[in-house]
Amino acid sequence: MTVLADSITRRRFVWLAALAGGSLALGGCAGDGSNGADDSAGEGAGESQGPEDAAAVARAAADERIGAMTLEQKVAQLFIVTPEALVEGVSQVTQAGDMTREGVAAHPVGGIVYFAQNLLDPEQTTTMLANVKQFYADSGNAAPFVAVDEEGGAVVRVAGNEAFGVQDVGDASALGSAGDTEAATRAAEQIADYLAPLGFNLDFAPVADVVNPLRSDTMGLRSFSSDAAVAADMVRAEVEGFRDKKMLCCAKHFPGIGAAAGDSHEGAITIEATSEELETVDLVPFRAAIEAGVPMIMVGHVSLPNIIGDSTPAPLSSTVVQGMLRDSLGYTGVVVTDSLSMGAITNYYTPAEAAVAALKAGCDIPLMPERFDEAYQGVLDAVQAGKLTEERLDESLIRILSAKQEYFGL
Repeated sequence: MTVLADSITRRRFVWLAALAGGSLALGGCAGDGSNGADDSAGEGAGESQGPEDAAAVARAAADERIGAMTLEQKVAQLFIVTPEALVEGVSQVTQAGDMTREGVAAHPVGGIVYFAQNLLDPEQTTTMLANVKQFYADSGNAAPFVAVDEEGGAVVRVAGNEAFGVQDVGDASALGSAGDTEAATRAAEQIADYLAPLGFNLDFAPVADVVNPLRSDTMGLRSFSSDAAVAADMVRAEVEGFRDKKMLCCAKHFPGIGAAAGDSHEGAITIEATSEELETVDLVPFRAAIEAGVPMIMVGHVSLPNIIGDSTPAPLSSTVVQGMLRDSLGYTGVVVTDSLSMGAITNYYTPAEAAVAALKAGCDIPLMPERFDEAYQGVLDAVQAGKLTEERLDESLIRILSAKQEYFGL
């Protein structure tokens, strides 16, 4: 079977967020295919509130939502998966119907990421994503991240399809060479402007890697520059552009894979840099992203033997995630792994081992494990066996649900 298809009768279901008399009614997501930027739930923090007030409201909504979740719901909410992971016997999902609805009910994952094979044209995509959002609303679950990789140029899922009729903003390398930060901001805004009407609320962009053209044969077009300062300026500009459009974005691939030879899709990649070398080059764009308020950072599958002491991939290392990203850089937002279905992970770890290790290291979201069912069960078993605490899950859920509340409502 290659296509998941059916017809459903949609009904509008809206949860309203309000803070009154000390009680909070949880916010929600209308199943109308929007990214939530214009709906009342997404504005639950209130237009007149400052950032600190909005953050407090988002945290309160997240706290109350978590208090009502079962352990199974908590574990599911940590994952972002492909639409195919929620159904059986389907290799290409292009519609969302009864099988997807049952998958969401059984495993209300935190988000779904779509690829070119899932996206045929605007009408099909808008309907599919609206239906998925409706399934979450109907079942009373927190609204999902609806994600895509849309960097521009070498990595596009929408602009690369003529059926969508949108202009590709081009490779990051071209923007960096031009040195025009306003153009980078406009590029991010343009991407958000065509993703949001389709129903997307999360773009896994921008790339914050500082490329070393003598080492990397995969990041040349995707990186803004081999100059850390230029890359930082461009990353900051794109983060600001996405934020202005109320589109969640994600700086990647911490702590930087631009100097790594090889491709983590195929196998392990390594950087021999010291902490001091990373500090002066690779971390510079990530600091800029954090200063610009980036809501999510992706950790790449690079090994750092001179820092970690062994070949552990960065997302599975507390030295990198907790020590470098959280403690040293002071990042408090959502941390997501790069895809756990890449060879750099699958060649060495089972799905359960990788997901549990990522959470122990401090990541919030295990992304696209090779076999979601095994990864999900592995995390659930680890909590029940006392190898991973429920409090640790709650820490991640606070960050995940607070980001959702801020950008599009729970």
